Amino acid sequence: MSGLKNLKKRRRVQVISIAGACVAFVLVLLWFLPSDSFQFFRSPSEVAEATPMPNERFRLGGLVETGTLVRGQGQEISFAVTDGGASIPVVYAGILPDLFSEGEGVVAQGNMINGRFEAVEILAKHDETYMPTEVLDALKAQGVYVDPNGARITN
Repeated sequence: MSGLKNLKKRRRVQVISIAGACVAFVLVLLWFLPSDSFQFFRSPSEVAEATPMPNERFRLGGLVETGTLVRGQGQEISFAVTDGGASIPVVYAGILPDLFSEGEGVVAQGNMINGRFEAVEILAKHDETYMPTEVLDALKAQGVYVDPNGARITN
């Protein structure tokens, strides 16, 4: 009977050791990844400071700049996204969400190509007052966020 207990104990130690080794391996992989691998969202100011590679897909978020929304032929739309510090031109071919309008928050996913952001997806908001946390933080950092009650908020 004691041989069975030793076998269970040895098996338990082996399983815990293998699990620990797997966790350590994943942590080592994460440690050696480039720091920009974790940044999926960028504000217009960050994009203006360091232009991403054309093959790098990321999300650009901010406010749709007033007066920049132009509807082209078919479903092509162009506009600019700003955070108060920089403005990035965006081109999108597709159907926009119902709550998309000038002066409202937007998150677009795509690539920077030839100095403009070519979006493949425009993410919809839940309602008129919702704004993604990343966009909200970027606007507060630039000092241009105005809450729904009209008060200007900064960090």
